[in-house]
This record gives sequence, structure tokens and C-alpha cells, in this order.
Amino acid sequence: MRLLEAWVATPLAQAVGWTLFHSLWEGVVIAAALAAALVGIRPARARYAAAWVAMLVMLGGIGFTLVGVMPPGMHGRSSVGSSVFTAWNVRTDVDGASPSNLGLAAIVPWLAPFWIAGAWAFAVGHVAGWISVCRLRRRGVCCAPERWQNDLVRLSALLRLTRPVLLLESCLAEVPMVVGHIRPVILLPIGLLAGLPAGQVEAILLHELAHIRRYDYLVNVLQRSVECLLFYHPAVWWISRVIRSERENCCDDVAVATSGNVQEYAVALASLERNRWSGCKAAVAGTGGNLMKRIKRLLYPKAPSGIWAPALAAVVLMVSTAMVLAAWHVNPNSSPASEQTDRNVDNAWQKWLKEDAVYIISDQEKTAFEHLGTDEERQHFVEEFWARRNPTPGAPENEFKKEHYRRIAYANKHWAWNLPGWKTDRGRIYILHGPPDEIDSHPTGSSYMRPESEGGGSAMTCPFENWRYSHFEGIGSLSIEFVDPSSSGEYRMTLDPKEKYKKP
Repeated sequence: MRLLEAWVATPLAQAVGWTLFHSLWEGVVIAAALAAALVGIRPARARYAAAWVAMLVMLGGIGFTLVGVMPPGMHGRSSVGSSVFTAWNVRTDVDGASPSNLGLAAIVPWLAPFWIAGAWAFAVGHVAGWISVCRLRRRGVCCAPERWQNDLVRLSALLRLTRPVLLLESCLAEVPMVVGHIRPVILLPIGLLAGLPAGQVEAILLHELAHIRRYDYLVNVLQRSVECLLFYHPAVWWISRVIRSERENCCDDVAVATSGNVQEYAVALASLERNRWSGCKAAVAGTGGNLMKRIKRLLYPKAPSGIWAPALAAVVLMVSTAMVLAAWHVNPNSSPASEQTDRNVDNAWQKWLKEDAVYIISDQEKTAFEHLGTDEERQHFVEEFWARRNPTPGAPENEFKKEHYRRIAYANKHWAWNLPGWKTDRGRIYILHGPPDEIDSHPTGSSYMRPESEGGGSAMTCPFENWRYSHFEGIGSLSIEFVDPSSSGEYRMTLDPKEKYKKP
């Protein structure tokens, strides 16, 4: 404690304290000027630039203030800074302080250690978030189908993007996001490529490629560094929120200008809302910013801010999301390209393609199967399909095939509800990865204590199950939680452990 008191009495601590003190009113002035400027600026790029100018002016103003309040003996205090701060009539040393400023002059130096501690705390939090995001590109990922890799190259050429970009599907990411600057990676949730129309997927990819072309990942790192330094100022967080919002608007404009279909892109944004996740702020994601305002801005670019435009945007959001979810559950692996060829395949073979092998067949195998013309060719294909997966080639009994159909039968017997068991989230995970090493099941929920902010007392969660795999393929140990918020018997997979506490 004595060491801290001794440091607070140093000229450096006093200079830092007065700098923090003056930055409060400086930030308010800069934020007010930005707010006034944004009233008359409509283009997203101009608003984004104005917000960054305000952020940099605030950061530069703090540096100028620090030089101005430095004692003459430290680093040669400039005459300009000295005259300016003398005009403010605020003394920055305790010994020479007037009686009216004596109390303030004694307190202000103590701002320095608190500022240092807070900046370090925020820095540690940001670094932890960055490490967590970096892990997403290595854990629980697989390469996207070759068709989408080729489309990504084509879309990159449209945006004149020369850096190579890798497209991965992730079982841990809930929204599309960009990770990395030197070697950027686009992460898409598993099922998104198969669950959305091709045009909407391309629009989402264009949005993420726009982030890469604009160096948004690197800029986001700089932005978060400024937030660490100026964490104490509400104006900084407001300016930072404006930057993030306008960054997404800029990428929306690029995606719409390239694809040329604003309605389809708005529907794609709405379909992502169901999987919206507030984490991973160290990355740049397609669901950033206020989604309703983004949809309103796209559909009604010249409309004044009133009550009807948000209402119409909300209708678009709800209707389009319902349509996407209905299509997703009816056929989780459908695509516009495959629907046409499906008409040429007999119902018996459709069942094999869309039920028996839907989770284990590759896109290349599926395309080849759909272009077969006769039943003999299809029969031969199916035999070769299972033979390639036989752990003991040439054996009279294919253990892989036998186990696969056992898992399907088990899923249909135990988890069928409004959907066949193999279509449910539990059925899909069971068929792909087998039985878990441990299941923690709570079919009627479990009791827990509510926090005081929610009234306290005991309450019950919704029904849930927690599956634990000791050796999950490509990841290692993993816990997967399934919740039934409506208590209907239909469990769905979730990455949010708090979801079981949410009652419908």
C-alpha cells in the first residue's frame, strides 16, 4: 500500500490522472459532434468513417492532453500545451493547487492505478476471447463441399479479393463468421449450406468476403485495443457500437450490390436470426449489429424512421424465418440443384438416399448417384458404397452397415415424436457418432435456485439431456446438451447452457 501511495504521488501518476479527468468532458464533446454529424450522413461508408474519425480524435486528444499536463521537467513539456492548460486555470500539481482545487488535485492521481488495473482486466478478457475464437478454426470443423469451395473462389474474384480464403463447416459456430487476417477462414454452422437456398448462401458468403476485403478482422482488433484503453468512458462504447453497426451495413451494401437481390439477402439475414449468438466478438460475424435495423435499411433505404417500417421488417423476419425452418426440418439436405434430379429417382432409391445414407454420404457420391439412369447401376453403386466403408474388406458381414442400421432403428424407436427419430437432433448425433459415454437425463427438468435479481427461490428447468463423449471425432472430449423448452418431447441441440432455464 505504501508503494502504491508513493507512486500516486509521482508527477507521472498525477499527469495520467489529470489526463483521464479531462478525457471525460473531451469524450462528451466528441461524441456530441459525431451524433450531430450522423444526423445528416446517410451512406454507411461515410458514417463508418465519421465514427472512426471520432474514435481516433478521442485517442489523439488524450495523447495531446497527457503532453499538456506533463510537468515541465518531464520530456520537455511543450509551450503550446502549457499555455492551453494554463488557460483552463486548472493546476496539475498538488503543491500549487488553489484551495478550491485542493480536494480534486488530491483525488485525481488515484485515477491512474484504477485505470491501469481496469485496462489490464479488459485486455485479459479480450485476449481470452481471441484465443477462444482461434480455437474455432481448429476444433470441430470440416471442409465445405468442393462445389461451395469453387463458388467461394468465384465470389472472391467478383470482389477482387486476391487472398486465399478457406471455407469450413463448424459444429461449434452458430453463425457465419470470419476468423483470421493473414489466413482468413469463413466458418459456417453445419447444416447451413444444405438448409438454405443457394442464392441466400451466396449472399451470406459475399457478406463475409466483404469483411475480408475491408480488413475488418484486423480493424476489429485495433478497435478492441482502444476499448481496453478507454474502457471507463461511455462515449467510447457508444462510438464503438456505431462502428460495428455501420461495418455490418457496409458489408450488407457490398453483398447486395454484388448479388443484385436485396429481398433474398434480407430473407437470408432473417433466417440467421434463429441461430444468433452474442459470443465470439473477437471475430466478425454475419449477424452483427441490430438485425431489424439492417433489414429495414435494406428494404426501405429512403424511408423515414417511423413505426411502420420496423413493423414491416418484423413481418418479413417472422415469415421468412418460419419458411426457412419449415424447409429445414422437412428436408435437411435439400438444395435447388438436387430437387430437379430427385424426380428421376424412384421412391425406393430416394428413401435410401435421403434417409438411410443421408448423414454419411458425401456430396460427390450423392451427385454421382443422382445421375445414374438404371436400377442396376444404382444397386451396384449402393453395394460399392457399403463396401468402401467395410472395416474388414471381403468379410461376409459388413459391420459398419450393420451398426449404421442399428443406430437408425434405435433412433426411430426412442426419439420419434413429430419427426421420425433419425431426423431429430439426438438421432442425428447418435447415428453419426454412436452412443455417448455418459447421459445425464432430466425428463422432467431439475430444480435450481433463481438469482436474487429474478426474485430468488427454487424453480424447475425445462427437460434436458447432457451427452458426454470422451473421444468425439476431430475434437476430443465433448459435452452436447439437448433441451425441450416446450416439454413436448422434441429435444433440440443447444450450445447455450442457460437455455434450459428459459421457460416458453
